[in-house]
Amino acid sequence: MHLTKGSLPDAPNRHLLRYGALAACCAALFAVLFALVEAHWGPLARLDRSWTDGEHGYAREHTAWTAAVQTLSNIGGTVTMRTLLGLAAVWLWLIGARVLAAWAAAQALVGWAALWALRLFVGRPRPHFGDPVAYAAGPAFPSGHAMASAITCVILVWLIRPHANRAGRVATGGAAALAVLAVGWTRIVLGVHWPSDVLAGWLAAGVILGGVTVAVELWRPGDLARDVRRVNWRTRPRVQRVLAGEPSAPGRES
Repeated sequence: MHLTKGSLPDAPNRHLLRYGALAACCAALFAVLFALVEAHWGPLARLDRSWTDGEHGYAREHTAWTAAVQTLSNIGGTVTMRTLLGLAAVWLWLIGARVLAAWAAAQALVGWAALWALRLFVGRPRPHFGDPVAYAAGPAFPSGHAMASAITCVILVWLIRPHANRAGRVATGGAAALAVLAVGWTRIVLGVHWPSDVLAGWLAAGVILGGVTVAVELWRPGDLARDVRRVNWRTRPRVQRVLAGEPSAPGRES
């Protein structure tokens, strides 16, 4: 996401096109995946079953490994991700980036509502094993962990991006992508989601990220970009001092 060019006259239109395209593409792919799941398409069903069975079999035989995976899954859970988004929204509100704060909070709230509605509508059963290594309640499609981790990691990277150099942006983007993939993978290993559930969660996250951004741009054109500049202006000097390891100014030592 690049909203820092909001000063250009045609920037809002470019943002609407960019994020609208993201939401539309992810929605189309989600619809195709949903149709295949509902039709019990053979290749997808076999892939889901073989992958889930293989991961579950390994997890059942390696209890220490399974405990580590469960811990990682808990850390990347929906409560943790929504809490991080909530804290980010509060911080943005306190430094005066009110539209950006509303945008971040809306991502969390819309994500939660969409997850609840989709699961209720689809009602897909979770994988079932005679000797499960983990339990999870509710329908399986889509994965809430996958959706919440994708939304949160994208937003946090986007907020950090203006303060990082090229290497820092690559590093944070790579770490976020790895975290999202890892959280989704844990749900398959633990046997509580099919691989297609995880993919659906990522696609749903793309719809929400793009859709909410378009809605906010239509509501307050250009305000997201202005708030990004405000955050950058308020935090850049402090971040640069930390990265450079500069000592505090005289008389300001604690």
